[in-house]
Amino acid sequence: MIKHFKTNIKKNMLVKAVAASLIVFMMSSMMLTACKSGNDKKVKPADYGSYGSDFARKLAADFPDRRPYSAGEKSAGEAIKEEMIKLNYKPEVQSFTTKNGTSANYIVKIPGTGFYDENSDGKSATKHRIAIIGAHYDSAPIEIKKSTAKSTTVRKGSETSETTALEYSYDGISDNASGTACLLTAMKAFSTYPEFSYDVYFVAFGAGNDDFAGAREFFNSLSSEEKSIIDVMYCVESLYAGDKVYASSGYKSLNNENRYKMRRKLYQAYDVCFANTLYTNYGFDLYYNESGVKTDLNGDQTEDIYNEVSANKSDYIVFDEAGIPVVFFDSFEYNFTTMEDMKETKNLNLQNYGGMIRKTNDDSTAFLDSVLVEPDYDRNGDGEIDCSGDRLQIRINAVAFIIVEALLKGSDYGMTKAQYESFVESKAKEEARVTVAGQSAPETSTSTAKKVAEPSETESSEETTEETTTETTAKATTKATTKATTKKKK
Repeated sequence: MIKHFKTNIKKNMLVKAVAASLIVFMMSSMMLTACKSGNDKKVKPADYGSYGSDFARKLAADFPDRRPYSAGEKSAGEAIKEEMIKLNYKPEVQSFTTKNGTSANYIVKIPGTGFYDENSDGKSATKHRIAIIGAHYDSAPIEIKKSTAKSTTVRKGSETSETTALEYSYDGISDNASGTACLLTAMKAFSTYPEFSYDVYFVAFGAGNDDFAGAREFFNSLSSEEKSIIDVMYCVESLYAGDKVYASSGYKSLNNENRYKMRRKLYQAYDVCFANTLYTNYGFDLYYNESGVKTDLNGDQTEDIYNEVSANKSDYIVFDEAGIPVVFFDSFEYNFTTMEDMKETKNLNLQNYGGMIRKTNDDSTAFLDSVLVEPDYDRNGDGEIDCSGDRLQIRINAVAFIIVEALLKGSDYGMTKAQYESFVESKAKEEARVTVAGQSAPETSTSTAKKVAEPSETESSEETTEETTTETTAKATTKATTKATTKKKK
């Protein structure tokens, strides 16, 4: 018996060793890619290159005046549609008209596998849930003019560069070419995954700067059934200029009875960020507003503690008003003691409008790049340039990655395919264990429990009480296991 037992151990160890080697080899094969020098290295999370930042800069350069209902907004929308087609999607164009003009949303709906659950009769059923990812592509309706500023760029490894005069003009690179590019980057990354449980709707909203007109049109166009199965709306705006990138929930989450339900998806976004070494690889961190200022944030005449919600409103407001959980990504700075002091940036080179960038003429690619873009650098100290100094690229990629990966976290209304398969496997094993226990222990559950609690002195040391017990107390099982262990030692 002992010899046979040892032989099985050796065989199992050998099988496990071979399996482990194969797994490592397969994972290594899948994770290798060409680095800048032509050698191989592991793929980092959110390693999407400059696709998103390139698109943001091109959109801003080609269509600097994208104010709602303008010719520039229409042309920008057409460019976004063409980009979606290049990514092998078939966008739906949803035109709409308000009292102020005509605009359009660009929508891609991707069906998922659904979430698995069991009916009361024990049979599996599939439920579909929806996740929406959106960003407005229009720009602020401001007067565009040439500006001149003194630009001083702080660079890694040195004090500062020389201060020089820079002429520039508004093009909405931060608000919201950056958010639009993040949406497209998420769409590009989404196609590399084999499947998702969620039905995912990607939407580029028009006329966001007219009371979120595009988002309202899109939401109102959804059927009652669609509205009832929306789990979350992810919204992205102004990623570039602010000192930190924040994720926030909606104002509906301020109600104590809704707080966790409305913020669960927010916490999942943080989980993805922290679990995937985004700071280690890129210096990217995801913050949440913890200012602690007490003020009435939602107009209900009650003071709220100002945390985990944003000072800035965007397209997410439409969904928040409908009681749908939202996760809003934008860049800002909340490290102040009063609401009045809060602004996008403390950067001394970005104070022409008191530290605010969005909806000002400082929302300019030329100006922001001159201050915020740094040289690529060696982040891990191995002598190889391995990290971009382009804040816009890093933030677009990181937020897109967080959104897509958060979709894999699942729903409160069912299990993903992988979760369900694991559940079925565990259930089958439990049923088999109970069957074996019933066959090997004909006594009633009560007598079996008593036997385990007081094992006979003639019981074999090879006997395993855990396999012959159907109903025991934790105390009885512990006692039996202790006696069996003592016998083996003897």
